[in-house]
Amino acid sequence: MNVAQFTRRRFLSSIGAVSAFSAVSLAMPYYARGSNRPLFTSGVQSGDVDALTGVVWTRTDRPARLKLEYSTTESFAETVRLPTIEAGPDSDFAVKRLLKYLPPDQEIFYRFVAEDMQDVNLVSEPVTGRFRTAPAVRRDVRFAWSGDTAGQGWGIDETGMKTYSTIARHQPDFFIHSGDTIYADNPMPDEIRLRDGGTWRNVIVTDEKRDIAQTLDQFRGQWKYNLLDRHVRELHANCPVFHQWDDHEVLNNWSPSTDLSGDDRYKDKSVRSLSLKAGRAFHEMTPISYNPCEAGRLYRKVNYGPLLDVFFVDLRTYRGPNDHSLDPELSSQSRILGERQVAWLKQELLKSRAIWKVVACDLPVGLVIWDDYANRRGAEGIANGDDGNPLGRELEFADLLRFIRDNAIHNMVWLTADVHYTAAHRYDPARATFKDFLPFWEFVSGPLHSGTYGPKELDMTFGPEVRFIKASGGGVDSNLPPSAGLQFFGLVDIDCVSDQMTVQLMDRDDNELWRTTLDPARIS
Repeated sequence: MNVAQFTRRRFLSSIGAVSAFSAVSLAMPYYARGSNRPLFTSGVQSGDVDALTGVVWTRTDRPARLKLEYSTTESFAETVRLPTIEAGPDSDFAVKRLLKYLPPDQEIFYRFVAEDMQDVNLVSEPVTGRFRTAPAVRRDVRFAWSGDTAGQGWGIDETGMKTYSTIARHQPDFFIHSGDTIYADNPMPDEIRLRDGGTWRNVIVTDEKRDIAQTLDQFRGQWKYNLLDRHVRELHANCPVFHQWDDHEVLNNWSPSTDLSGDDRYKDKSVRSLSLKAGRAFHEMTPISYNPCEAGRLYRKVNYGPLLDVFFVDLRTYRGPNDHSLDPELSSQSRILGERQVAWLKQELLKSRAIWKVVACDLPVGLVIWDDYANRRGAEGIANGDDGNPLGRELEFADLLRFIRDNAIHNMVWLTADVHYTAAHRYDPARATFKDFLPFWEFVSGPLHSGTYGPKELDMTFGPEVRFIKASGGGVDSNLPPSAGLQFFGLVDIDCVSDQMTVQLMDRDDNELWRTTLDPARIS
């Protein structure tokens, strides 16, 4: 069926076939009002929403049977009820469900109710959320992005993770969390002494946050901590979040070849073991869609109507060691995307018919990020710091950028976080050592709620130019707290009449720092 043909009328007619139950609602029975009823511990989330589907998520405090219904009206006057879901200890009582056959460009309201496994008379209060499906025809699109939550010991203080609520006020169609969604390797203290003599107080610190994460429960606990914040829950209940990961979901600068033999903090010395536990927690605790072809896969495309395709890439799982950044030839050791992911991305870019192609990338392309800053050694990111012809991981990106040029794939924009400041970069072959590519923009924004650093040096292999930057100014050791105000996010608007994309770089107090409007290339 053509997505444009799936109208609200067809959606409502399908309710009767699935289960119309205006008479059988999820309202809380009178006998559930006791204090021992099940609780939803972490609010609700939605994610990976397109024109016909979306994933919804919640978590309970015990084994429970969950009833889920959704509607196109906030009153839930007409609803679709889905089969009961069981929340059990295997997933730490977290559940998610793919909603299918939704009408495009429609607000969807959903709610869960939990019934105790041991006593059917113990029924929770309902918990509700909402999202809007992607359009099948042209309309304006707005979305936001940022990264880096609860890092460097900066946790939930009296103000909380305020940037999330600031984003929510803009009512974006969706939000991209660009990685470092948790900081599994950053223990959280109760207090941090500030340089001005003051004290930062984390008013909430859980047992799992007091140590590095090594067990599955500790990785899960990192996610549960972030969801204790009211600003985070508010955004999640009202806006789909599209998640990707970077390094701190496991540990700093990790690759599959990381050697932990000399790190006394870790009893589990296997990075593979840690990354498998971290990946399981990532999938359990977020509304990311499940790919049956490759369990645990994070790279994917979300089509958001005629104006936008978003390509989520994973620069962590398939990389070789960080000390191969100067390899003269491309091999499995010098890759960062991996051969299979590159092939997928090229194929999906060729298939895309959207006006704008946004690559959500967990690392900047042309910023030098050293694995060993003291000795300026080992590229943690893509750029290797030599400003010359592509070497190491740059070879993989040079091949990708050349492919994009040779196949005339226009209107590509790269969005990223990771470096804990905000910037706009314009890449141009006229300034570059490697010249076989089309000019493109890269926009950097973050942190959401972590230390602020920067700036980092540019590598001129792909010719980046800084058009705007706001950073701590203190380099790699600055680590300014969220209370300093240098917490950032980006806001993107695509106009359905002109097809123009406007990008704004914002701070947590909702000040616009910089903006630009991009004209699309007109392809005959």
